[in-house]
Amino acid sequence: MSGRHTYPEAAEILRVEESWLRRHIRQLPHSKKGRKVTFSDADLDRIDALTHYEPTTGPLAVAPLPQLGATPNPLSSLRPLPRRGTALQRA
Repeated sequence: MSGRHTYPEAAEILRVEESWLRRHIRQLPHSKKGRKVTFSDADLDRIDALTHYEPTTGPLAVAPLPQLGATPNPLSSLRPLPRRGTALQRA
């Protein structure tokens, strides 16, 4: 049966410790027949996707491009309240 990997093989492919796989087995996709746990190639792809991190800040962050003609944010007109203790001046 090709495409089925044991704990050591899966750990080597994913470049993680075998103990990490064993500790997190309940959250990871896998197949189990009796006590034998195996990982398919699709399972390994899903595990890789589950643990993938995409930066949100910094030079490698993927920033959404501003859309032309988009309506302004409805909260953009809000301004902060004056500091406490200062009287509001009425015009």
